[in-house]
Amino acid sequence: MNRGHWAESGARGLETYAAWLAGRRLAVRMGLALLAGALSALAFEPFSFPPVFFLTLPSLVWMLDGVAPAGRWAARVEGVSGGDGEKARFWRPFLSAFAIGWAFGTGTFVLGLYWVAEAFYVEADIFGWMAPFAVFFLAVGLGLFTGLSCAAARLFWVGGYGRLAVLAVCWTAGEWLRGHVLTGFPWNTMAQGAVASEAMMQSAALLGPYGLGFVLFLAASGLAAYDPRLAYDPRLAYERSALSRALWQAPMAALLVLALLWIGGALRLATAGDETVAGVRLRVVQPNIAQDQKWLKENRTSIVGQYMRLSAAAPADFTHLIWPESALPFLLEREPILRRAFARLLEPGQSLILGAVRSEPAGEPGQRDRYFNAVHVIGEDGDILATYDKAHLVPFGEYLPMQGLLEAIGLQQLTRLRGGYESGPGPMTLAVPDAPAVSPLVCYEIIFPGAVTARGARPGWIVNVTNDAWFGTSGGPYQHLAQARLRAVEEGLAVVRAANTGISAVIDPYGRLLGTIDIEKEGVLDRPLPKALAPPPYARFGDWMLVLMLFAALSLVLGREARSRG
Repeated sequence: MNRGHWAESGARGLETYAAWLAGRRLAVRMGLALLAGALSALAFEPFSFPPVFFLTLPSLVWMLDGVAPAGRWAARVEGVSGGDGEKARFWRPFLSAFAIGWAFGTGTFVLGLYWVAEAFYVEADIFGWMAPFAVFFLAVGLGLFTGLSCAAARLFWVGGYGRLAVLAVCWTAGEWLRGHVLTGFPWNTMAQGAVASEAMMQSAALLGPYGLGFVLFLAASGLAAYDPRLAYDPRLAYERSALSRALWQAPMAALLVLALLWIGGALRLATAGDETVAGVRLRVVQPNIAQDQKWLKENRTSIVGQYMRLSAAAPADFTHLIWPESALPFLLEREPILRRAFARLLEPGQSLILGAVRSEPAGEPGQRDRYFNAVHVIGEDGDILATYDKAHLVPFGEYLPMQGLLEAIGLQQLTRLRGGYESGPGPMTLAVPDAPAVSPLVCYEIIFPGAVTARGARPGWIVNVTNDAWFGTSGGPYQHLAQARLRAVEEGLAVVRAANTGISAVIDPYGRLLGTIDIEKEGVLDRPLPKALAPPPYARFGDWMLVLMLFAALSLVLGREARSRG
């Protein structure tokens, strides 16, 4: 069978599949989009199978092809629309596209974020009933961004290759908005799938996560450059042979792009050094304390003893000791005796970085004390040398939106701290004795691209203290670790991750794992501190390159469309 015959047969098969998707009733397409979205979640940890996008994203495009044309820049095949009808009112195509995109996003987030339910079962008698509702409403809410992306893309929907670029632009803009609106939640973005390949994720140093996601979307949706609608439009003189060529040309171009990304990343890794900061030796402690045991009064003494025992494990030649988020069930600033015990643990030249709950007394009578989820740096004499207060708090976990109102009707956040935590001022660079200055991040603060270091004071490394015990052995801790690896690449900084139950890790500035402690394992991790790289382009310019990429892509598509219409 020659290539031309193969292309012809393949074109007809794709035409049948694409036309079948486009011609289904809206309700059926929404169901198919929900399924395709759920399959897309296989791209992320713990499955780590991003090739699934080569199936799901083209299917999404073909489902959107069936939406009636709309808008000034609608498809050139206005007389050959799909199953929604040609004479739909102006707004109907946008609602249809929104519904399909919303179903796709909801499916992705239901499967990709199923692990959120685990947090509600820590105290199942109080919060367990909320678990299915929490996952459902979170997925439905996040799916709105995917729906809006698809609706916006329909405004500029064109034929052939152009509509892929349009959808990629709108999709990427939607991901950016999802990372910023209402405090943001940039979890399981397209770029996170690239963590499956160390070479592929190196492009994040240049493009950032959203720019890398844009390129990956274009490549993965390449098969849908084959636009069977055009085969039936006599006005376009679009020959069957040209349509058949599109079957293999677009995927080959997509594979070439991915190959170039991989080769560039592989070359970057091949020339990567393994320099470390002289005289700095880290010890990361993972105690593996179950969340439902951590705050019981009868466990306080044993928890302190456990940290002391692990920290003093031979050989005790570390210079910097790192404990996870809210490590101890105490307010450390109110426990001078405990801090003096730490001083006996620390030898001259050693210091401790740990997560802790911190309080400030009420300013006026009748007011409650203010509480912060903090990071302390403790010196060899037991004094608190520096403190960082978590700025990006978890909604419904560490605080309630409209806290006073919701508490008045009996609701409370998962931490059960009345009034919730207060938020700090934002990213900070803390001085650490005998080590480069550090950017401390608590828990999911690591997931926010471009917001993990303070402006104007670049640190030499990042410490991420976290407590993923809330999520057990689910996919959550694995996805959280993947986020930390991306931030290391984007910033050109080592990320040292101390987790209560795992996964603790030392990550170099190329996103490579230099050592880990497996989930639900007790242990220590001793490693030198990898030396920081010169700031990569993303660390210097942020998302400006993304803006230029999206503007250029949209301008090229719409400019070409305008010329063809003229």
